[in-house]
Amino acid sequence: MPRLPRIPSALVLRALKRAGFYEYHQSGSHVQLRHPTKQTLRITVPFHRKDLASKTLKSVIKQAELTVDDFLNLL
Repeated sequence: MPRLPRIPSALVLRALKRAGFYEYHQSGSHVQLRHPTKQTLRITVPFHRKDLASKTLKSVIKQAELTVDDFLNLL
């Protein structure tokens, strides 16, 4: 498994949208995304003006049911 780089939250959102997710709700600095075919799948991404920590990014990837390689290819 490749090491996760620190990625800005805007790029994470763009990659998840490429994977088919859409922006469902935003509350403060957190954006919730859903998938059109898997309605029970909901992801919360912190939308701050800085890079996401690698553990937070790994959690987001796990919630999206993606592999690290698949996610990095979406970037």
